[in-house]
Amino acid sequence: MKPFDLGELLLLAAIWGASFLFMRLGAHEFGPVAMAALRVSGASLLLLPLLVGRFGAQGWQELRREWRVLLGIALLNSALPFTLFSFAALSITAGLSSILNATTPLWGALVAWAWLGQSLSFSRVMGLSIGFAGVFFLAWGQADFKPGGSGWALLACLAATLCYGLAASFTKRFAAHIRPLTVATGSQVYAALLLAAPALQAWPSVAPSRSAWLGVVMLALLCSGLAYILYFRLMQRIGPSNTLAVTFLIPVFAVLWGWLFLAEAFTSQMALGCAIVLAGTAMALGLIGWGKTR
Repeated sequence: MKPFDLGELLLLAAIWGASFLFMRLGAHEFGPVAMAALRVSGASLLLLPLLVGRFGAQGWQELRREWRVLLGIALLNSALPFTLFSFAALSITAGLSSILNATTPLWGALVAWAWLGQSLSFSRVMGLSIGFAGVFFLAWGQADFKPGGSGWALLACLAATLCYGLAASFTKRFAAHIRPLTVATGSQVYAALLLAAPALQAWPSVAPSRSAWLGVVMLALLCSGLAYILYFRLMQRIGPSNTLAVTFLIPVFAVLWGWLFLAEAFTSQMALGCAIVLAGTAMALGLIGWGKTR
């Protein structure tokens, strides 16, 4: 990996780590649905001109022709997980949300095994077990399902990462023939259409503050629009395996931003749980091995 590529990888991790901070800034005032809708709408305004500018009428035609596949990706990769993570931001810290977000590759491996028939080595099975054990360790003593408790927020994060895992297999099976920029754009455009009516119904009665609007704008333009461009550039230059390293860097930045700007605490339980989750994720991705394959 060249120094420039490493720099972009760190930048992408810093941006995606900041997304949990920005959700905390705006979720309470906008509400989860309206915030998610504004996020994908703003990203659409950035990505759609890029698609048309690069591919002209062909890009626009592909976006319309593949609407069924792109609608599925939009639901699983944007509309549902963005709403769920925004809901989680109402009651748990940015750092904890980002650690749970690191379980995405674990769900991805499980879904690929169940849906696409991909084999699981012994090392990957152990990685899945260790990773989810880390999740239970993090949730132990915090999963309060009373009104305002963190239990539902923890489940929302896991449901969001399951959506990401489903989206990965769905994209691999049905969208391999579609341009990456079209997939990125379509996931935002069609998510905006899916969330438009619910967002109008859930629109806040009190005008949100400037800081809440700042959170939404940064989520849309920086964490969705620009981040997608960086992500697909890295996929092309350094490959999927190297790009997946961003999974391990996001919690570091999310915890840092939460500590710097929101004075969020990072407890010893979170540190140990994060280490367990990331170790399991590394094994599930095949980055480290244990025992013989089968």
